[in-house]
Amino acid sequence: MKSRIVTPGIVVLLMQLTACAPPAGETASVTVDTLITGGLVYDGSGESPGLLDIGISEGRISFIGDAVAADISSPDVIDAKGLWVTPGFIDAHSHAELDEDYGKDALPYLYQGITTVVLGLDGDGTSDIGDRLASWEKNGIGVNGIAFVGHGFMRSAVIGREDRDATPDELEEMRGHVRKAMEEGAFGLSTGLFYVPGTYASTDEVIALAQEAAKFSNAIYDTHDRDLGAVYEGVGYDASVEEGIRITEESGLRGIFSHYNLQGAHNYGRADVGARLLNDARDRGVDIWAAQHPYTATQSNLRSYTIPDWASAGSREEMIARFDNPETAAEIIAATNAMLEIRGGADKILFADPRPDLNGKTLADVAAERELSPAETAQWILRDSNAVVMNLELYDHNNTRLLAKEPWMMTCTDGRTPRPDQPITHPRTFGAFPKKMRHFVFEEKLLAPEFVIRSFSGLAADFYRLPDRGYLREGYAADIVVLDPETYRDKATFGEPQQYATGIEQLFVNGQSAIRDGKSTGALAGVPIRRPR
Repeated sequence: MKSRIVTPGIVVLLMQLTACAPPAGETASVTVDTLITGGLVYDGSGESPGLLDIGISEGRISFIGDAVAADISSPDVIDAKGLWVTPGFIDAHSHAELDEDYGKDALPYLYQGITTVVLGLDGDGTSDIGDRLASWEKNGIGVNGIAFVGHGFMRSAVIGREDRDATPDELEEMRGHVRKAMEEGAFGLSTGLFYVPGTYASTDEVIALAQEAAKFSNAIYDTHDRDLGAVYEGVGYDASVEEGIRITEESGLRGIFSHYNLQGAHNYGRADVGARLLNDARDRGVDIWAAQHPYTATQSNLRSYTIPDWASAGSREEMIARFDNPETAAEIIAATNAMLEIRGGADKILFADPRPDLNGKTLADVAAERELSPAETAQWILRDSNAVVMNLELYDHNNTRLLAKEPWMMTCTDGRTPRPDQPITHPRTFGAFPKKMRHFVFEEKLLAPEFVIRSFSGLAADFYRLPDRGYLREGYAADIVVLDPETYRDKATFGEPQQYATGIEQLFVNGQSAIRDGKSTGALAGVPIRRPR
């Protein structure tokens, strides 16, 4: 018989239910706060669904079964006939702006059925985890939040943007950041080895910091690996994945590859390589997983896509001085031209930056307006500040669909809540989960709905070892989705990205109604989730 983790909240609930139990041979009516009846229940396990009723009491799932037979009643009954009832979805790689007033309601995520987001990724997470979680508790958040500490954050704090190895004293100072964050509830260490300053770090530096995180129970290594395939003079996709596996294996952590896929036209059709690398590692005992979104475009920043790492080292003033040196500037322009060729050309770099003179235009558009070359235009923009950009058609849909079939592949948005003055942004923030469902279940009939729903929920709960989320089980937190399979669709496009997904009829976060009859209630029902100990 499998053992079951029971949290204090579950113990209290079971005691309450036991106290209400009738004497042997008798039945008694039980009233729950909310009763969802007649829905087709997908419990997050990947098993076939069944028609069941679900009761919610005091923020938790208090009943699953036949409510009539069990004499369960409620003042709040939701008729889910013809609808699917699932666990709340977990966004395994997110940039939801829960710390900002414009993003704490998390509406782009709630309307997809997402009830938990994982943050602090790509190496950006602060080590002040305690302060961040306390802020979420004080100010309220629309979804549950999980936080990582970022290697890039701590390297910037200790070394700056210098292109060199850390000294022993600097490495020890970074270890201190890791310890502080883990003690305060971080789930683990994240890296953005593609980005400055993370790209300047050696593999051994990252392993040393990951080993520090491994001193804490249930710690995780999350990586935006060094080269997804479109890096100028990079190590290449295969070697980059092997580095991420090595860090995971030698540190003893569980590992996850962020937005796992292959970039660049030269990698179209090579998803079997990506799958084999992870499956071979798992076969030899490495606890390695991944997450994906279904879009062919990325979102990052102009500097990372158009300026070689050596030219970005140090301060912005040092970078501009290189632009002002004719000989160095010529080298940078040559490198930029090569980088743009790898990425499909200047017309594939689309600005999602808040600046109105850039937003919605391609790099080719802005270059034509300025009567400059794309490489010169990149330098002109970067003299002012970095810019948010998308790289269109960098991923191959056939690669994505092959990787979607793997049992270790979770789902993510990789989406950042846009600022109010940012009309064009990546549509994945608003539509990644329904888009994956629509592509692979409804249109291509590649995957069963229970498999995709598991990739949205129970699979991530297993990876993050969440003891009471990701599944529909009695005693679990009542993060529950009621969706209409006929209307569950992404509406966001690259031209009109800020459109909420449709089809979420009811959504509960910790038992509170966040979406009622298809409309947001405005509830800030999310809670910070600390690493399970």
